[in-house]
Amino acid sequence: MRKLLVLGATAVIRYCRNKPELAGWINALLQRRPARVVTIAVANKMARIAWAVMSRGEAFRQEASAIA
Repeated sequence: MRKLLVLGATAVIRYCRNKPELAGWINALLQRRPARVVTIAVANKMARIAWAVMSRGEAFRQEASAIA
C-alpha cells in the first residue's frame, strides 16, 4: 500500500510541476524541501484523505482550487 501511495504522490508532483497555478501547496513545499520529502508528505496526505473517506463512509469532496 505504501508503494502505491508513493507512486501516486510522485505522479501528482510531476503533474503539479507542469501546472504551477493548480497546486500552490505542493510547489511551495518543493521550494523549501527536497522532492523525495515532498513525495512522502503528499503520500501521507493522500493516506489521511483515504482513511477519512473510508471511516466516515462519505464521498470525497475536493476543493475547486486544490490538487492534493
